Amino acid sequence: MRALTWQGKRDVRVETVPDPRIEDPTDIVVKVTSTGICGSDLHLYGVLGPFLEPGDILGHEAMGLVEEVGADVKTLRHGDRVVIPFNVSCGDCFMCGQGLHSQCETTQVREYDKGASLFGYTKLYGQVPGGQAQYVRVPFGDRLPVKVPDGPPDERFVYLSDVLPTAWQAVEYAAVPPGGSVAVLGLGPIGQMAARVALHRGARLVIGVDLVPARLERARSSGVHALDLKEHGKQLVEAVRDLTDGRGPDSVIDAVGMEAHGAPLASAAQRFTGLLPDAVARPLMERAGVDRLTALYTAIDLVRRGGTVSVSGVYGGAADPMPLLTMFDKQIQLRMGQANVRAWVDDIMPLLEDSDPLGVEGFATHTMPLDEAPRAYAMFLAKEDGMIKTLLQP
Repeated sequence: MRALTWQGKRDVRVETVPDPRIEDPTDIVVKVTSTGICGSDLHLYGVLGPFLEPGDILGHEAMGLVEEVGADVKTLRHGDRVVIPFNVSCGDCFMCGQGLHSQCETTQVREYDKGASLFGYTKLYGQVPGGQAQYVRVPFGDRLPVKVPDGPPDERFVYLSDVLPTAWQAVEYAAVPPGGSVAVLGLGPIGQMAARVALHRGARLVIGVDLVPARLERARSSGVHALDLKEHGKQLVEAVRDLTDGRGPDSVIDAVGMEAHGAPLASAAQRFTGLLPDAVARPLMERAGVDRLTALYTAIDLVRRGGTVSVSGVYGGAADPMPLLTMFDKQIQLRMGQANVRAWVDDIMPLLEDSDPLGVEGFATHTMPLDEAPRAYAMFLAKEDGMIKTLLQP
């Protein structure tokens, strides 16, 4: 089959690799029909190379048709249409029973003291072959895949793999009160969808912050009060407080993570770490804080006293300094974590089956063949051609 493989920093290639096969009687093999490029894929493209090996298959936002089923799979058959959650979760362990599928005890990567394995995401998370490929093996065939109806286009359902549950959890964790206000930092795919979810769930005011014109314009078209960081700069906090009775928003969602702009010292540290031999870089990344924390610090400054900060952006440093004095003084609540995809499917699915209140059809700004994935990664990193969300079609 053809698959997108990691070969080195900013070097991904579509190559011919062996087809996946049934390895356990509960496995299925899915023929991929659509697969997304996620902002966190750019972390693999540029920062997390020490935890990858040449030939690793990327991608964790896939859907398609069941090609093969293992002998013990009872609920699926050849030709069924399924979405593949990015967490590899068993559905049966204690953590899955708590709705914490991202902490699945069956697939936890204990070698690195990490949570559940993820498709297409480094040794830290199990080195499971990903979904930017023509076929993908999916374990736990009766519990993990999400069966979806035939008929509507893939774009109606493919975001169940990551974008929708990540955005939904971000809003849930933000605890926006009815008729309240929320600021969303970063208007990439997750930030855009989190803003839409917040409006759908009854927020009175959603403030979006970014510095890319195409992202700001798209957010405004969805009813978001979008602020250009280039325009407001150091006066951003004052601008947001002016919109929220001088207090700041009830909640802030950090949808930026380690891709934050600014913080030149941390940016240099990221680049330096990426140049080191893997044996040196791995422990440095695990034990040292090499993130750019501008967005997180901004979230803590923006939120009103007694408010909530919800972090959905991925951070990679293990020793990042946190402004605990400010957080304690402001009595801030902080929630974060990988999205527990399976926990939110039942809440989201009704919004996809009839109408389309979140605007998932048309959410992708680009659709490209799998063979053009290397160009798509480079465009996404450079934010070229208004690219916000790209779907690849094998």
